[in-house]
Amino acid sequence: MPLAWARALGRGVGAGLYHLNSRMRRVAIRNLELAYPQWTSSQRRMVARQSVQSTGELMAEMGRLWRQPWSRTEALLEVDGLTYVTEPLATGQGVIVLGPHLGNWELLGMHLATLGDLVALYEPITLKKLDALVHRGRQGTGGKLVPTTPRGIAELVRSVRAGGITGILPDQVPSDERAGLNAPFFGVDCFTASLASNLIRKSGAAPVMGTVLRTATGFRAVYRPAEPAVQSDNLLEALTAINRGVEKLVAGNESQYQWQYKRFRCRPKGQVDHYDWVATPLLDEVGLK
Repeated sequence: MPLAWARALGRGVGAGLYHLNSRMRRVAIRNLELAYPQWTSSQRRMVARQSVQSTGELMAEMGRLWRQPWSRTEALLEVDGLTYVTEPLATGQGVIVLGPHLGNWELLGMHLATLGDLVALYEPITLKKLDALVHRGRQGTGGKLVPTTPRGIAELVRSVRAGGITGILPDQVPSDERAGLNAPFFGVDCFTASLASNLIRKSGAAPVMGTVLRTATGFRAVYRPAEPAVQSDNLLEALTAINRGVEKLVAGNESQYQWQYKRFRCRPKGQVDHYDWVATPLLDEVGLK
């Protein structure tokens, strides 16, 4: 299936989900209310719909990209800021790329594996056939997947200390209250995982922000230096800097960010619940029913 057809299919599936899944729609709009209170209701609804469609495109794209040779995928990929990754690697320093749920983050991992010795964390999927498909696809360009266990994390740290490369999703909300802090994201405090900050400090790796954005004819990988405070020993400062780096990647590319994810959750539970529709009804409630 050509890429354009896959994307059209994904957008169609995403549009259907947006209209049929009220929970997904409400979460996307609430997140945009929090992140962009200055926008109009129509702007937020438009970007919320485009965000869900973008997720549909991601799923359809990967079904195609995982099956074809990397040379064909690479021909569709422009790269901007590659030296922020390759220069540290050339000196023997490891690299940790912080890639949020923006654009095609699966393709970001595939590209990183072509740049150096990749070890990445992997959470197994319950459905075994789907798990095998994803596992095979993610390792299609090389690299090694390790489980999100203390042993797997230790292996990742050893690899990066030895000059390897890895990618971390910095905007994944952990369920364990000990695994992060509430830090500002778009000016709103939300629970932010400490994993990336801990790995950067333990490994001495170069922190880089990265994403793969969708373009009209293919994709564009974008690499940027992380905020200097990402390396701070003060965890709150480091997490605030990580979130600021994510904000800068999202700016201008809001329609490709996964707004339907409950990113603005706080810990402990009950402290603030932005997704309690009774206590804090949507500003954009009109027209959603």
